Amino acid sequence: MLYHILYPLSDLFSPFNIFQYITFRAGGAVLTSLMISFLIGPYIIRKLKELKVGQTVRDCAPSNHQCKSGTPTMGGIIIIISLLLSVLLWARLDNVYILWLSAATLFFGTIGFADDYLKLTKKNPKGLSGRKKLFWQTIFSLAVIAYLFFHPTNAQFATSLDIPFAKNCFLPLSYLYFVLILFVIVGSSNAVNLTDGLDGLAIGNIIVVTLTLALFAYLIGNFNISSYLKIIHVSGAGEISVFLMAMFGASLGFLWYNAHPAEIFMGDTGSLCLGGVLGLIAVFIKQELILFLVGGIFVVEALSVLIQVAVFKRTKKRVFKMAPIHHHFELGGLRETKVTIRFWIIGIILAIIAIASLKIR
Repeated sequence: MLYHILYPLSDLFSPFNIFQYITFRAGGAVLTSLMISFLIGPYIIRKLKELKVGQTVRDCAPSNHQCKSGTPTMGGIIIIISLLLSVLLWARLDNVYILWLSAATLFFGTIGFADDYLKLTKKNPKGLSGRKKLFWQTIFSLAVIAYLFFHPTNAQFATSLDIPFAKNCFLPLSYLYFVLILFVIVGSSNAVNLTDGLDGLAIGNIIVVTLTLALFAYLIGNFNISSYLKIIHVSGAGEISVFLMAMFGASLGFLWYNAHPAEIFMGDTGSLCLGGVLGLIAVFIKQELILFLVGGIFVVEALSVLIQVAVFKRTKKRVFKMAPIHHHFELGGLRETKVTIRFWIIGIILAIIAIASLKIR
C-alpha cells in the first residue's frame, strides 16, 4: 500500500523514491510484523485464556507434556494478523505472487482454524479429520496448478525441476511436474503441522526456512543475478522476499511467546498455514528441492510418522518410541529444550548448505 501511495509522489518529494527498492520494503515489513505481534500478542493470549481456548494433550503424549494442558492454542492468529497487515503496508499489491500468497495464508489458516475449533469445542484431540484437511489442501493446490498451467512462472522451464549443486541442470517432468506441485504444497503444510509438538520447535525452523527462501526469492527475481548464478529467473519473484520477511518478523514475534515454557501454541491455525505458504513459495520460485533440503527437519518429522504407521500396520512393532521423531528423543531421555535447540542447529546447517548451492554449480 505504501508503495502505491508514496512512490508515485517521488517526483514531488525525492525521498519517496526509496519505496521502489525491495530491500527497503522488506526491512520495513520485518519491523512492522514484529511490532504488530508484540502489540497484539498479549491481548490475544489473554482473550484465549478468558475463552478457555486451551490445548488438549493426548493421553499417549510424553508425561512431561501433561502440564501443558490448558495452555492457549490458536496462536497462529497472531502470526496471520501480523503477517497480512505488514504485507498490506509494504508489498506491491499489484504483484500476482503477493495476491496468491495472501490468499493461501487465509485459506490454509482457515483450514487450521477449523481443525483447532473442533478440537477445542468437542475436546477431541483429533479435530478435523485427516481426509477433510487433505481434501481442502488439495483443492487449493489444484487451483495453483490450473493457474501455473496457463500462466507459468517461466515458460522456458514451466515443467522442469531445478537440480541444486548442478550447473544448468533441469529435469523435464512434463505433466508429472503438476503432481509434484500438489505433493510440495500439501506435504509442506502437513509436515510443519507434525513438527509443531515442542515449544518453539516448529516456529524456530520456520524462521530459518523463511530467511533462506527470502534470499533465494530476491536473487531469482533479479535477472542479472539469477543469470550469473545459473538459477531459473522468475520475473516479479523478488517481491516474494517482502512477503517472506513479513513472515519472518511475525514468526520471530510469535517465538517470543512460544519459547519454553510456551505461553501459547500456534495450533493448526499457524502450522498448516505456514507450511502451505512455504510450499507455494517454493513452487513459485521453482526451488522445490531447496525447500526439501532447508526444510529437512520437517521432512524427517513427516517421514518418521509415515514409517511408524507403515511398519506398525505390517508388523505391530514400532520403529520409534513415539512419532513424530522429536517425541522419540524426548522419551530417550533428552529434555524438551535440548531437542528443540538441536533441531534448530540442524536446520541452520541445512540452510547453510542450501545457500552454498548457489555457488556450487
